[in-house]
Amino acid sequence: MTDATLTDGLGRRIDYLRLSVTDRCDFRCVYCMAEDMTFLPRQQVLSLEEIERLARLFVAQGVSKIRITGGEPLVRRGVVELCERISGLPGLRELVMTTNGSQLAKLAGPLAAAGVKRLNISLDSLDPQRFKALTRTGELQQVLAGIEAAREAGFARIKLNVVALKGRNADELPALVDYALARGLDISFIEEMPLGHVGRSRAETLCSSDEVRALIAERYALLDSAESSGGPARYVRVEGYPESRIGFISPHSNNFCATCNRVRLTAEGRLLLCLGHENSLDLRALVRRHPTSDAPILKALQQALLRKPARHEFDVNEVQVVRFMNASGG
Repeated sequence: MTDATLTDGLGRRIDYLRLSVTDRCDFRCVYCMAEDMTFLPRQQVLSLEEIERLARLFVAQGVSKIRITGGEPLVRRGVVELCERISGLPGLRELVMTTNGSQLAKLAGPLAAAGVKRLNISLDSLDPQRFKALTRTGELQQVLAGIEAAREAGFARIKLNVVALKGRNADELPALVDYALARGLDISFIEEMPLGHVGRSRAETLCSSDEVRALIAERYALLDSAESSGGPARYVRVEGYPESRIGFISPHSNNFCATCNRVRLTAEGRLLLCLGHENSLDLRALVRRHPTSDAPILKALQQALLRKPARHEFDVNEVQVVRFMNASGG
C-alpha cells in the first residue's frame, strides 16, 4: 500500500477515478447523445494495456476506487479480463461499474468473479414503449433480465440510476422506487446535466432533486442518512426497508464540488479534471510517448491537478460543454 496521494490546487484529495473503456454504446439515450452518432476511430481509443497501465499508476498514487464506465463498457471486447487485472491491483479498495444492463444477462456472473464489487445500472422507465423512446434502441426486458442476473451474481450492492425528466418519466419515479425496494436495491435520481447538444433545451425537462424527493415522500417515510458511497449522491433511507437507499445527485440544485474527490479518464485518454469544463490532460499522448517510464506521466498529472476547477457552473438554458455524456465517461 502506497502513502502517495494526488491532491488538487484546492487541497482536495483525489482518490476516485472514473475510467471509460469505450465511447460506444448499444443505446442512444436522449439525455446522453444524439440519435446519429459518430464514434471514435479505434486507433484513437486507449488499448486495454494502456488502460491497465494508467489504472495501475493512479492506484499507486492513492486512488482507492475505480469505476469502469463508457459509453456502455460491456460492449468493449476484453473488458471482463481487464476488470480482473485491475481488481487485483494492490491498494485498490473497490472496483465498480456503471452499465445500461443490456449485456448483464450473460456477463453479470463473470464480472462478479472478476472482482467487480458493485454495479450501477441505468433504468429510466418500467414501461417498454417509454423505455424504447428514452433509449431509442433499448429493450426493457433485456435490461430487467440483466438486473435479475446481477442480483443472482452476488455483488455487494446494486444501484439503479434514473435520470429524472419532466414530461418523460417524472410520473413514474415512485413506481421505480417500488421496484427497487421490492428487490432490496439502491436507487439514485440524477438531475440531467447539460453536456452536448441534444436538440432541445434541458430547462424543459429538468426535474430537481427536491421535486423528486417530494414525489417519493408522498408514498414513503424518508429518513435522512449521512452515508456515502464515495461519490456525489446524498442518501435517504426508507422506513421499513433496511436493505435499500435512495440517493439524489444534484449538479444543479445542490452543488457538491467542495468535496470533489474524482477525475475522469475518457476512452481516448483525456483526463477530465471536471465534468463541467473542457480543460483536460492528454494522457494518451503521454503513455504513447513514454512507453517504459511513468515519471513524466506522473509529473504532468500532478501539474494538471493544480488546475482542477473549484466547481462546475451548469446552466440548464445553455450548453457549456460540447462533448456528449458518452464521450465524458458515463
